[in-house]
Amino acid sequence: MTTTSNRNLGLTRSLVRQTRRFFGWIAGAAIVFLIAFTATAATKATNEVIYSFAGGADGEYLDTDVAIDAAGNLYGTSVLGGTFGGGTVWQLSQVNGSWVHTVLYNFTGGADGGEPYKGVTLDAEGNLYGTAVTGGSGSCEGGCGVAYKLSKNGSTWTQTVLHAFTGADDGSGPGSRVTLDQHGNVYGMTPTGGAFGLGTIYTLRPKANNTWKLQVLHAFTGGVDGSSGSAGKMVFHQGALYGAATTGGAYGHGTIFRLKAQNRGPWTFQSIYSFRGDLDGSFPYGGLTIDLSDNIFGTTYYGGTDGVGTVFQLSFARGGWVNLVLYSFKSSTDGNSPISNVVFDTVGNIYGTTSEGGLGSGIIFQLSPVPGGSWSETLAHVFAGSPDGAFPYSGMTPGADNTFYGATVHGGANGEGSIYKFTP
Repeated sequence: MTTTSNRNLGLTRSLVRQTRRFFGWIAGAAIVFLIAFTATAATKATNEVIYSFAGGADGEYLDTDVAIDAAGNLYGTSVLGGTFGGGTVWQLSQVNGSWVHTVLYNFTGGADGGEPYKGVTLDAEGNLYGTAVTGGSGSCEGGCGVAYKLSKNGSTWTQTVLHAFTGADDGSGPGSRVTLDQHGNVYGMTPTGGAFGLGTIYTLRPKANNTWKLQVLHAFTGGVDGSSGSAGKMVFHQGALYGAATTGGAYGHGTIFRLKAQNRGPWTFQSIYSFRGDLDGSFPYGGLTIDLSDNIFGTTYYGGTDGVGTVFQLSFARGGWVNLVLYSFKSSTDGNSPISNVVFDTVGNIYGTTSEGGLGSGIIFQLSPVPGGSWSETLAHVFAGSPDGAFPYSGMTPGADNTFYGATVHGGANGEGSIYKFTP
């Protein structure tokens, strides 16, 4: 594990064990329902490694979400490797039926940043936005990290640092994937720094002369609001921003929050659900998914019936948010310790990944609704290590024709990480 992994709180299981101060809260009036489940064997789903990283110049350690553009090109980051060893931004494109890997940018670990986690986000013009947890400036060891933009001019990509974090009120070690709104503003979280040292939610707004202004929307206090923003990308829904604070709060096990802008006024922060760390789950590390009925879906790293993680659904009912646990992961051959978002297929099945379990290197799981309101789990793919993938620390992204793409931090033909295509 790298020094940066220790600073980018919540990205690996060993990191979780080290961050004992990570605790959260839950609304006492919330009602937790446990849903019966049935685990089944693997289905006809297929999983194909489409690119294996070799380490060195092409990158290594793929703790990244995968972004997809309209042409079907894939984008992401490698935490390490590249020309200077500080990580890369890469693209995979199909050429004559094969996937071709191109490094778009090599981080130096200096003023431009280093060790980029969780991938990039595309805007409508094809620009890429992301964060790096080290480099930049500030008083943090190795630098306090940066938020950056990559712009394409012909065949050349140019990086611009939008903000170099100082470790003061603006935060430090930004490790979450960023979110964009329709006006081109960038939103993200830091796990540390801020007014209380427990992380921030920030926005970056474009100004004249290609400059950007950072505004802290919320500084986590470690109280009922939680602490240490998760690595998952925040989601805009009906004018509000939803996300997870991995720790902090009254019960010590993480929160789900909503942040909403007021007309010409400050943003209003509300913790809408806090985890008790019991059957309802503990430590939400991944991103959220919101369906057309305004239900919120996600995963927790700990908690559930066996204490090794859950898949949850939050629904608004009778004036409050209720946590319906769709599935509790089991010990032994089931997956465990998910730190991913979840995705849906066209018929309502839920898919996600666990960072461990199965044969020891994680799984892709499928949850299918069954009569009576329960959900059945299927081990859709069990990662076996090289030449298969190993340890998916991120979830999957829907592609065309009901396919999904994801990354593993290890595995692949060379053991340095892989990008895979999953077809249910």
